[in-house]
Amino acid sequence: MKKSDLKPIKAPVAEELDQFESFFRDSMKTRVPLLDRITYYIVKRKGKQVRPLFVFLTAKMMGEIGPKTYRAAALVELLHTATLVHDDVVDDAFERRGFFSINALWKNKVAVLVGDFLLSRGLLIALEAEDYDLLQILSEAVKNMSEGELLQMEKARQLDIKEEVYFDIIRQKTASLIAAACSAGAASVTENKEIIGSLKELGEKIGIAFQIKDDLFDYGESNVGKPRGIDIREKKMTLPLIYALGQVSKKERKQMIRVVKKDNKDKKKVNALIQRVKELGGLEYARNVMLAYRKEALQILEDLPQGDATQALRDLIAFVTDREK
Repeated sequence: MKKSDLKPIKAPVAEELDQFESFFRDSMKTRVPLLDRITYYIVKRKGKQVRPLFVFLTAKMMGEIGPKTYRAAALVELLHTATLVHDDVVDDAFERRGFFSINALWKNKVAVLVGDFLLSRGLLIALEAEDYDLLQILSEAVKNMSEGELLQMEKARQLDIKEEVYFDIIRQKTASLIAAACSAGAASVTENKEIIGSLKELGEKIGIAFQIKDDLFDYGESNVGKPRGIDIREKKMTLPLIYALGQVSKKERKQMIRVVKKDNKDKKKVNALIQRVKELGGLEYARNVMLAYRKEALQILEDLPQGDATQALRDLIAFVTDREK
């Protein structure tokens, strides 16, 4: 999907999102010229801003958007951006969203320090306003994301991931930040812990569905998604592959794992593995699991206040699971 497809989804909070852009830009201002230049570059190449959108829509659904909502959205976006900057260093990646990464332009040392600055800036925004509930929500998310990433690295060495471990990884690594965005949005307008908990659960289910959709791109489900086989080359055990490994003999399982472990740079063998995963129904299985999580997320919305923001959230859930990149 094109970025413009988000325009009707953003409509209920379009004015707030416009104001948020300047709020977010101001939140990163610094007296250090190099840092100011880098943060300007970050703002200029911002993505779809899906996570702040979750914050504003959940807030509008549950109450009246105020200054705390803007702080919640800035905190989410700053922490998300910090993790992306650090991820690019960890992955030795030189490009993100079609632009050079921070580490490609300014080297790893600067990129790590910029990530640290963004993380601390986000935490200070919450502390200065005494938004301790937001601080707790987002600090927990960062902890989970770090644990999820390390768990995935550990399992990549052993390649012994079972389905329950896979879900543990993506729940922590990907879903925790979307869960935090939804619960922070709610927490910015209400103190009702039950509602905040429901929105956290909603975000977690959306995040899991989002990651499974991302897994499917590795198998060429879309012509405009990421190149095929990247996850295999990085020894990541995704849901289609985990399912396929459970459908074959011990001998074939060893052969398939060998491709991931030893022959992941061999394009012909990687493509053959992708084809085999398709034949074994791995993509269909993963797609059905993704749709099941999407259905559960939509069911949670049925029990919450209905209005333009709620409908926009439904459309946003469809967007993140139907997207083509």
